Amino acid sequence: MALTLPHRATTVGHRVPALLRRPSLLTAATVLLVCVPTEEKDVAASVHVTPADLASLLLVALLGLDVLRGRPIGLGRRACALFGAITLAAALATLTSIDPSASLTGFVRLEQIFVLVPVAVLAALRDRTDLRLVLGSFIAAAVVEGAVGTVQNLTGTGASYTGAPIRAVGTFGALDVMAMSGVVSFGLLAALALGLMERRGSWARRGLLLTAAFLAFPLAVSYSRGSWIATALAAGVLLLKADAKLALRWAGLGLAAAVVLVGGLGAGGGGVTARLSSIGTVSGGNEDHSVSDRYDLWTTARAIWADHPVTGAGPKSFQQLRDSHAPLRLSSGSDTSDATNGFQREPLLSPHNMYFLVLSEQGLVGITAYGTLFLALLVGALRRPGAAGPAVVGLLCWVLVDFLYADIGGTTTVLTSVILGLAAWWALPADPEHRPEPA
Repeated sequence: MALTLPHRATTVGHRVPALLRRPSLLTAATVLLVCVPTEEKDVAASVHVTPADLASLLLVALLGLDVLRGRPIGLGRRACALFGAITLAAALATLTSIDPSASLTGFVRLEQIFVLVPVAVLAALRDRTDLRLVLGSFIAAAVVEGAVGTVQNLTGTGASYTGAPIRAVGTFGALDVMAMSGVVSFGLLAALALGLMERRGSWARRGLLLTAAFLAFPLAVSYSRGSWIATALAAGVLLLKADAKLALRWAGLGLAAAVVLVGGLGAGGGGVTARLSSIGTVSGGNEDHSVSDRYDLWTTARAIWADHPVTGAGPKSFQQLRDSHAPLRLSSGSDTSDATNGFQREPLLSPHNMYFLVLSEQGLVGITAYGTLFLALLVGALRRPGAAGPAVVGLLCWVLVDFLYADIGGTTTVLTSVILGLAAWWALPADPEHRPEPA
């Protein structure tokens, strides 16, 4: 429902209703702004505010303005209950925290990422044009970052990997080494989904599918194992949701393309293969310390949860309790290096698993609330028919799988909020007339 002003309104007055009629523009801007370099060097700082964060907060402000003006925002009872449970769990964890004052900033961040921005995105999406606009912004951001990452790999100007500056990190730098792979993955899935929505044989379909194919290269040379796994599984689910027969055909094509990409074209060749094989190697002379450290961090999170089982130790408490609960072999940090920041040792301040992070910091109450939200979004998106389904399911699956290897933090965290908002918009519709008709 669009808002209008009298004809005698000022020029500025005309612009505000236009933005209110299409707030998905601000959602798209939030996605695109993650590409702006922040030059953040203090990775241990408690608060990071990026241009994308500011845009997301402006989107939340527009949501608040809609509420004050009495406009329906499409938030149904199920969505209210699910997001309300997240707020309650985080609030209880903060109140019972080992350090409530330190947990307060964590509570605010959790509210932004898992409640306020997703609800604002849900309210901003009103028709299929809005969906295409947001998915298009994911593709545009991925193309920018993928192009930068490809140049970094080919010219040896990226982050250090096995002693060579070949790791694609886009505009994010070595201190946020996984950010580019996430952005590229989202764009690849969005391009694939939008391409399947286009008419067979059309130039738009071909262009989108070629874009998805191009993004496979910078994703490969990001050397992010979690992103590889998440993208492969998400793309499979996306294709199954779109067309089961098509999924089977494309599985063979994808395998052939991977062989050509890695073997024939030398996209990191042995490096990619070695990186994949290191996932399960945690002992012996050839273990990957980044893998063993991650598993040790999970063990640490479980130990913290055992001491605070119901409401957890409190947001931002993992980093305080890590050393007292960690195995002796856990490294103090991860080595990073690039041309901009030089060599730095990045501290391991989280378990690198969102589920273990919630369990340790918010306990059984928190993991139940988050698990219920994620399951409701996934089941709702899978069950609902329509052209938007594959895109939403693919992006949501990526986030849920990636949470097994990563947690919130870094420049691109706000993109998780946008995806959760997309999923809530599709999976938890409150008013069918404000949603696109099933195709």
